[in-house]
Amino acid sequence: MDLNKWPRQEGPVDHDLYGDEHFGTEPPCVMYEKKPVLDPEGKEVEGLYSAWVILNNPSQYNSYTTEMVKGVIAGMHKAAMDRSVVAVIFTAVGDRAFCTGGNTKEYAEYYSGNPSEYGSYMDLFNGMVDSILMCKKPVICRVNGMRVAGGQEIGMACDLTISSDLAIFGQAGPKHGSAPVGGSTDFLPLYLSMEQAMWSCISCEMWSAYKMQREGLISKAVPVLKVDGKIVRNPLIVTDKYVDNGEIVYGETVKGEAAAKAKEMLKSSETDFSLLDNEIDKVLWTLANLFPNCLMMSIDGIRQKKKFFWDQAKLPSRHWLAANMQTEAYLGFNAFNTKKLTGKDTIDFIKYRQLLAEARPFDQELIDAVMGERIE
Repeated sequence: MDLNKWPRQEGPVDHDLYGDEHFGTEPPCVMYEKKPVLDPEGKEVEGLYSAWVILNNPSQYNSYTTEMVKGVIAGMHKAAMDRSVVAVIFTAVGDRAFCTGGNTKEYAEYYSGNPSEYGSYMDLFNGMVDSILMCKKPVICRVNGMRVAGGQEIGMACDLTISSDLAIFGQAGPKHGSAPVGGSTDFLPLYLSMEQAMWSCISCEMWSAYKMQREGLISKAVPVLKVDGKIVRNPLIVTDKYVDNGEIVYGETVKGEAAAKAKEMLKSSETDFSLLDNEIDKVLWTLANLFPNCLMMSIDGIRQKKKFFWDQAKLPSRHWLAANMQTEAYLGFNAFNTKKLTGKDTIDFIKYRQLLAEARPFDQELIDAVMGERIE
């Protein structure tokens, strides 16, 4: 059959749903940029780009507001529909945080005690995770600082992670009034052993980038600290691979005098992301030299395992999280939001458990008993 005999519509067709209305430049917002792919000699490749979806809320550790969640969804879709984009780089502004999850000020002052509204918010959050898992381009998480709580969850939804070696990773839910059912309970057991996943999930410990690389949660930790003109490894973390008294030391925090010196070095030095971005460029070049459709079939085949568990849990989790805004989330987020007034960012857990053991109802008297008192 000669296709030239049949009428054809001129292209290309615009498949983008959103346009640019959900992007901005002034925080809090999500920024969207395209950058040329570079070859191994550092030369720009004509017509091929990476799409950068950038969380821009550095004063609040790049926590995402409701409007920023919309921006991430729009960014992932825009990149997916752009024929010139090879991959998405999901990152954030600054050197302190990739993302620390949902904006606790917004949570405390609007969503706490308002479960119906939080349920609608969670529909958007679920859409954000879906937008990463469904993006028809590889998604690389460029971790420029701490990746915690919901930030850890959206980070694990990505396909690859290249991280600053100053970054820390972990959950915060059980300590601050929630459960990490926005992805962590689904994804952690796929990255870590079941027991390591369990402890990371419930302990709220922060683990180093080197430890996460050791355990297989991220692809690579890259030095970014610049001291006397040279980029050096994070001095706060043991980066020599050895075993001490039967325990693996690599990736753990140094102690004693070494820790004090390391903290002073961190305070007095600047960060330089050039090596981190070099690693990003290497990954982009590798991806650019693959059949794009075969690449995405391969990626979706791996993503399918993440999606299976995520899809099973995301709707019931949405309803539980909404209901929880009436009780423990109300306590946890308001305690964190008022830490400057009380000097504490958590409730009195022991008192709370004691009151529950007495079968006390969740009322104002209980709230007052477990929240910190205002510092005059």
